[in-house]
Amino acid sequence: MTFHQPRRRGGPKKSGPPRGRTEAPRRPPELDPARVAALETLRAVRERDAYANLVLPKLLRERKITGRDAALATELGYGTSRAQGLLDAVLAACADRPLSEVDGRVLDVLRLGAYQLLRTRIPAHAAVASSVDMVRVEAGGGAGGFANAVLRKVAQQDEQAWVEQLAPPADTDPIGNLALRTAHPKWIAQSFADALGGARAELADALAADDARPGVHLLARPGEISADELAAITGGDVAPYSPYGVHLESGDPGELDPVRQHLAAVQDEGSQLVAVALSRVPLTGSDQRWLDLCAGPGGKANLLGSLVAIEGGTLDAVEQAEHRAKLVRQATEGLPVTVHVGDGRDSGLPEGSFDRVLVDAPCTGLGALRRRPEARWRRKPEDVGGLTKIQRELLRAAMTLVRPGGVVGYVVCSPHLSETVGIAVDTARRSKAEVLDAREYFPGVPDLGDGPYVQLWPHRHGTDAMFCALFRRPEE
Repeated sequence: MTFHQPRRRGGPKKSGPPRGRTEAPRRPPELDPARVAALETLRAVRERDAYANLVLPKLLRERKITGRDAALATELGYGTSRAQGLLDAVLAACADRPLSEVDGRVLDVLRLGAYQLLRTRIPAHAAVASSVDMVRVEAGGGAGGFANAVLRKVAQQDEQAWVEQLAPPADTDPIGNLALRTAHPKWIAQSFADALGGARAELADALAADDARPGVHLLARPGEISADELAAITGGDVAPYSPYGVHLESGDPGELDPVRQHLAAVQDEGSQLVAVALSRVPLTGSDQRWLDLCAGPGGKANLLGSLVAIEGGTLDAVEQAEHRAKLVRQATEGLPVTVHVGDGRDSGLPEGSFDRVLVDAPCTGLGALRRRPEARWRRKPEDVGGLTKIQRELLRAAMTLVRPGGVVGYVVCSPHLSETVGIAVDTARRSKAEVLDAREYFPGVPDLGDGPYVQLWPHRHGTDAMFCALFRRPEE
């Protein structure tokens, strides 16, 4: 017997899922706030040439991301920026198209995911899944599939294995090999090698230290608080070389009460040492009027202003950009510091009227790459020529502004020989100034080389790679 289904009223049966099993629309994935903050930092760097160390802390404060989440965001944001070249080499080996053809939003996430896979202990499945979710939100499901395929290939090997596969041979291209291993452009690795004199073992140490995340260095403002007091308040350690320095392993220094109260400031110990060195050179005659010829954003002006204030003197500070001049005023609040907005090469200040002059010249910043994670990929070799012209002109101006018998300090945060020894030698030849042995004014600091100049290094001294040359203008 054949049974027939009764016809439903209202027409033929509609196709669809069985009753009681309707599927809800797919919800967007819930994205981790820490990873989102890191991703938005990478995007700001790529799209706006922003600085990661300015963007990320602001995002963390605005979104109230603290504790472990803040630490994760910081590690991912800064670490990915620092390792970009290495990450791109690995991603290029895993993608089916050139990275130049990958949507920038997707590439940011791929870099973030690859960093988690290669340089953190985050489980591979979590790194891949969170990255794919981010790509789907940013660019849709098709892009998510692409990201999934690429990152799964990245996860097939650890960093060491990828480096062995992708780096040029160490026996034929030792600089290129070390550059990829430590995530540096080759030209920067070469400039480090030149400054170190070609010692390959030390070059490896220098590049590795430059690729490591630095601690926080604080300046205890002279005359306001001692380094011992600041260390006790913050839980940090007194710096090994600077009489005003304190080291913290990590944290947001902007949250510290001494920093909020202008008793302390964030400043690398190397920057402290070069400013203090200028203040230590003995002078005959007056020592009441000092000058910071390139003062923005104000860290060294703060230190010099504090030191000269103790002796009853004053500091003039010159800064070309108005917004940076404002930062100098804020940094030196309460000190006998007069800020002038102008070009240090033509400041209009009276010649021969200053006892000490600091030229903290604009430079490539190759000595502070560990603190400015994106800078190594932003700087180009062709930048050096234009900067050395400015450095030479600023130092020439300083030699006319300092009085006979006065002292000029030339400082750059770079080990590049064109910006350091090259400028110093040329200035001494042209100005007939006496070149002082700067090592005498860095007491207790080891491994300063043959002189007369001082080059600090992260791997030797735990500081940024600051260079210092000291000159005395001849008596007339």
